[in-house]
Amino acid sequence: MGFPGTWMTESESMAYRVVPKCACSTIGQIMFHSDHGRYYDGDIHDATEGLHKWNQDRSQPLIEAAVLAHRPVAFTCVRNPYARILSSFFDKIAGIQRNGKRYRGNLVPQLMQRYGVEVGSPEDGFDFDQIRSFRRFLLFARDTIRWRRPMEPDIHWSAMSGHIATFIVNGGRYDQIFFTENFNEGMQRVLDAARTPVRMDVAQVPRFNESEGHGPKRAHKVSAYFDDLSRHLIWEIYRKDFQLFRYDFDDPDNKFPKGEVDLDEVHAKLGR
Repeated sequence: MGFPGTWMTESESMAYRVVPKCACSTIGQIMFHSDHGRYYDGDIHDATEGLHKWNQDRSQPLIEAAVLAHRPVAFTCVRNPYARILSSFFDKIAGIQRNGKRYRGNLVPQLMQRYGVEVGSPEDGFDFDQIRSFRRFLLFARDTIRWRRPMEPDIHWSAMSGHIATFIVNGGRYDQIFFTENFNEGMQRVLDAARTPVRMDVAQVPRFNESEGHGPKRAHKVSAYFDDLSRHLIWEIYRKDFQLFRYDFDDPDNKFPKGEVDLDEVHAKLGR
């Protein structure tokens, strides 16, 4: 199976297991810059040169050999599950994608028909009941993850632990897992541990948020979107994420983790 979702610098200084909606655009650009002394001109997800990616056939043997030999600093980044699923909704469901179209073609019309989700449009200023529509989307997300109906779960709302586990079960080991909420500190630790051709100060790096500006802004605080049923669904979907990465399930408005990640625990529980 190898290492799906893994990016590696050409210098083999760093290997990163991508977790969608967890600062992956900025991390990819930092990796690119740490090799080449410049940022990629465009969305780093579109880059086909300058960065090894598992979905590029020529990169696979290089990534596999390096990771199994534990040459690069191997890391990933996680995010509060409440904020992450909200971000997925506003970006992928309510937002317009970079190509000017809705995400995955007929997905949004299907959600409108089957689940009663409303998303508004640029023409009406994305005027819709955000809370009601998000809660209906959450039912859909749970159905895809629990029963794989009416479609396979999408990478943007699949549990972080599922993404992160593939790297472990196929023979990799993480050196660091840090939090989006403490991004500068965590990413700088990775860079300091890696032997990069170009030294970088994360505090000077611009944020590359490729989803920003293409859809509605969140109108309420996080907790407003989660009633008792929504929180029950969130626990059903993301229980392992809350437990392993120390996020606060009881207070959706507390975006920060309650402690550091225990790497030994992560490897033990996700490596089975």
